[in-house]
Amino acid sequence: MGAKSVPECWRRLAACLVVWAAAAGAEPAPEHLHFIVPGGAGGGWDRTARVTGDVLVKGGLLQSASFENLSGGGSGKAIGYLIKTAERQHGTLLVNSVPIIVRSISGVFPFSFRDLTPIASVIGDYGVIAVLPDSPYQTIDQLLAAFLRDPLQVRIGGGSVRGDLDHIVAALAIRALGADPRKLIYVPYDTGGKAVVGLLTGEIQVLSTGLGEALEQRRAGQMRILAVTAPERLSVLPQVPALSEYGENAVFANWRGFFGPPQLPAALADRYAKLLQEMQALPGWEAALERNGWVNFYRPRGEFAVFLEEQEALIAALRKELGFY
Repeated sequence: MGAKSVPECWRRLAACLVVWAAAAGAEPAPEHLHFIVPGGAGGGWDRTARVTGDVLVKGGLLQSASFENLSGGGSGKAIGYLIKTAERQHGTLLVNSVPIIVRSISGVFPFSFRDLTPIASVIGDYGVIAVLPDSPYQTIDQLLAAFLRDPLQVRIGGGSVRGDLDHIVAALAIRALGADPRKLIYVPYDTGGKAVVGLLTGEIQVLSTGLGEALEQRRAGQMRILAVTAPERLSVLPQVPALSEYGENAVFANWRGFFGPPQLPAALADRYAKLLQEMQALPGWEAALERNGWVNFYRPRGEFAVFLEEQEALIAALRKELGFY
């Protein structure tokens, strides 16, 4: 059976069977997983969930996977739904990333990662600054010069709200180049896909996004990447400078990982974490990392929970430093 939609009744039955087996002390390989994506199609969350499901199915670790996009409220709609329906979501994983921390500490929604069951982080996705191929800004230095002349004329957008992930990447870039990030005009979009459309239609001149989202557009000849927030130049983009070449504090990677519903049985949460660990050894996963420009960032349940606590403190300090408070 391939990765496809599965009727709700069958999905619930499969989840119940897995829970029963886990309670009985067995460690079954789940036949099906349902992935909730808290954003629209084509964004980083969507790509991460669908690639994960596809690799698990093709690698023989799952029989099938299904996907549900629940965009709205800065991912608050999807998180609220998972919490509200937790009892029947034992076969469901929610994908999320840095925004679950940013939007919690900034009050965008009343939830935090503590209201869910952290399963594991899987990838890291560096941020990029990108433009259209025929943009007047063909290098990051040309973009800086334009920003210094008149910040109001350089509209930078991203697929997150003000003060969130893509805004942080844009502000880090401006700061690394020696300019004042508080003068940045940031245009927020609900999803990364909508931000790409904004660039293609001319609503914004510059896009702040994840490398995985930008690479596909670049390969299609629709986007030019000016810089990346990696510690050094990447093998997939050897000609693109890393912002660390301009400023020592310009390294930033957006982790992405999976969460279960609250009060998910520990045995089942451990099984899902092990499933994602087993995925790391699949050739299809290695190919996906290379294709999307991702770095492997697997952290199982306990490590992931500690990492989330550390990220919360670091991001709060970074937002304050960049003038988001």
